[in-house]
Amino acid sequence: MLDFFLSLLILAGAAFTFIGSLGLARLRDFYTRLHGPTKATTLGVGSLLIASALYFSTRGEGISLHEVLVTLFLFITAPASAHLLSKAALHLQLRSLAPLPEELEKQPEEPGSRPE
Repeated sequence: MLDFFLSLLILAGAAFTFIGSLGLARLRDFYTRLHGPTKATTLGVGSLLIASALYFSTRGEGISLHEVLVTLFLFITAPASAHLLSKAALHLQLRSLAPLPEELEKQPEEPGSRPE
């Protein structure tokens, strides 16, 4: 039963990692590309690390803390780094290819003004 659960975690992790990598390669602009490695790949690597922690905890001498610490570090740093990258892109006024909502398109842009 444990082997089935570990296999399921490994397959889910591989699928999420592949989807995240594919999103990074295929999406067109910076903001949409940012979602690939931060969302899907984080779940994929997290699933692989949890499967590894479970395997080595049941086969070895006690709880395997290395994978748990790496998973915790990954889940803390991935959203923080994505946030910093997106803030830097906004600061550099990097344009998105996604269309703006209708109400924002109708208003004339003034330097230094923010939409409400």
